[in-house]
Amino acid sequence: MSEKISFTEALKKLEHYCAYQERCHQEVASKLKQLGIQKPEDDLLIVSLIENNFLNEERFARSFARGKHRIKFWGHNRIITELKARHISATNIKLALTEISNEEYTETFEKIAEKTWDSITEKNQLKKRKKFCDYLLRKGWESDWVYEKVKQLEKE
Repeated sequence: MSEKISFTEALKKLEHYCAYQERCHQEVASKLKQLGIQKPEDDLLIVSLIENNFLNEERFARSFARGKHRIKFWGHNRIITELKARHISATNIKLALTEISNEEYTETFEKIAEKTWDSITEKNQLKKRKKFCDYLLRKGWESDWVYEKVKQLEKE
């Protein structure tokens, strides 16, 4: 059984944990549990992290939205769902989505749609259509965009 770590040691570990990558409160809370830290120390640690700007939910949400859109090509729906799952406030979710300009969003959609359509080798047109739509919807793109695009690509 491991011995209980001190408040200072825990704070140092958590500061490092938060400095390495943006974190949300939920991730820090689970890290506290992993370190075996309980109430009221866990609250004090979280307050300290917030006060020293190691933990900032708005900054996390903005970074999350930018990264998932630019690297994984997620649409707004998926980003919103994932942020809600991490208990991010509606205000911070709204701010996070402002990180992606309308031009960039549309451009990314067009690029990923064309690339996906071309990469599906399915000969049966209905199956190809279903694979295309399922993929883009899973990525969180708006259904009206996806269905409009599939109609356009089928005509080409």
